[in-house]
Amino acid sequence: MKIEYQETTKDLQTRIAIHDKYGSKDIDAWMLEVLKPAPGARILDVACGGGKQLQAFHRFTGGKATIVGVDVSRELLAQAQGVNERLGSPFTLREMDFNREFPFEGGSFDLVSCCFAIYYAADAHHTLREIHRVLRSGGTLFTTGPMPDNKRLFYDILQEATGKPIPPMPGSSRYGSEILQVIRELFAAVHVHVFENPLVFESLAPFLDYTRASLSEDRKLWTGLFSGAEEFEQIMAQVSKAAARRLSETGTLVMTKVVGGFVATA
Repeated sequence: MKIEYQETTKDLQTRIAIHDKYGSKDIDAWMLEVLKPAPGARILDVACGGGKQLQAFHRFTGGKATIVGVDVSRELLAQAQGVNERLGSPFTLREMDFNREFPFEGGSFDLVSCCFAIYYAADAHHTLREIHRVLRSGGTLFTTGPMPDNKRLFYDILQEATGKPIPPMPGSSRYGSEILQVIRELFAAVHVHVFENPLVFESLAPFLDYTRASLSEDRKLWTGLFSGAEEFEQIMAQVSKAAARRLSETGTLVMTKVVGGFVATA
């Protein structure tokens, strides 16, 4: 499956900041509670982004794990390197495209994580086979991604505002179905954990900031709703009116993030 779009760094960071500010739960704390990575573990974070999970693993293991982060984005790797340097350079970082063969020997890692990225894989079987290959026997894969009910309010308001169907999203349309199925085919055991985090907006502005980040002008997935900057701003105006009506009726806008954490044993 060819994925035509991945978020820009700015869009992604905006969304993460809104999750942190308006949500009541910490997804990194949940991840660590589920996994409990051991000191001395060899950890690979695939699509490590700006280093958020790398830092969480480092702190949880007391700096006693061997941690490698890989990403296809040089811009995000530069951000991760900044985190790395502030912590005294405990990570190894390298550029890697998970659609190609991984540059690691078989059985190199005890834990491989891939957070909010695996559903962008061009060929899920290839990427997950490579993850399985670089894990030791009995090692653990951990992935996260949006489940079908994720941020339902966002899609409801968008559909109300535009009167148009919502196109399939790579995450919610692939993650809990195709990706989970392939993991079950390749791994000895799989456990599904669900994380729910309501984002509570008492004013309109942060919800619109989230919407703007999700509907950025060059987002190819949304071409059925708008084309170019002028139509994008028209859509934003329509969303603003629809969201304002909801806010006046309910007093708050509650958009719940519903994330699946798949823990698989090689």
